[in-house]
Amino acid sequence: MPWFDTHCHISEPSPEDATGAGGTLGPDAVEDARRAGVHRMVTVGTDGASSRAAIQVARSHDGVWATVGVHPHDAKDGLEEIVPLLGEDKVVAVGECGLDYHYDHSPRQVQREAFAAQVAMAHERGLALVVHTREAWDDTLSILSAEGVPDRTVIHCFSGGPEEARRCLELGAWLSFSGIVTFKSAHQTRAAATLCPEERLLVETDSPYLAPVPHRGRPNAPALVPLVGAAVAEARGVDVEVVEHASWRGAHAAFGLTGLPDSQPSF
Repeated sequence: MPWFDTHCHISEPSPEDATGAGGTLGPDAVEDARRAGVHRMVTVGTDGASSRAAIQVARSHDGVWATVGVHPHDAKDGLEEIVPLLGEDKVVAVGECGLDYHYDHSPRQVQREAFAAQVAMAHERGLALVVHTREAWDDTLSILSAEGVPDRTVIHCFSGGPEEARRCLELGAWLSFSGIVTFKSAHQTRAAATLCPEERLLVETDSPYLAPVPHRGRPNAPALVPLVGAAVAEARGVDVEVVEHASWRGAHAAFGLTGLPDSQPSF
């Protein structure tokens, strides 16, 4: 069974940006991933332009789906651009959206309002919700509780510890672990990966960011998601195939792709 990268940023390359438009990877990353055993992935929107680009890449490749959303950094610019995109083919989730109190690129109240509105969009459209939260656990979980947690909610790039993991799991969310689990200092996040039930466990790259060890400091790519899975397996004390299978099944459930065959697809 192959790997599923539940969160990456793939777009058409831009001449002024070697990694692609808006800091994303080019579509060659899809073929590179397949050669590495990563056969399915979700490419993620963070504003109107990147959401449209994600849809374009998803339409161009089997085994790739897109999300449409406004990142908390961009909440100040409004949500109008993403609304018409929510019903487009191959869109499986709203997001990434949420709260980021580390950088505060948008005012916190604006972030909260934009997040609540996107939770409502996920409910209205029956889509999954992809959540970004940084230094904002209490407000993030409070808004989810107040708005009602969508049936398929993913806490992307989970970086909390066991306490935050339990709170998210109590709300019914999936936890998606990134290359952070390979970082020497990430003891609490590895502990969270250890306690996460198999059926709620996902792996991602968040590429081109957060490359796992031994590639830290270089651009990340979906092809490296097996390294994330191996680190999760080591933390849990299980064979890597256990995480590979669990995260593959979990990704299909989280993004509503359960009607697809679970066997390795042909390309």
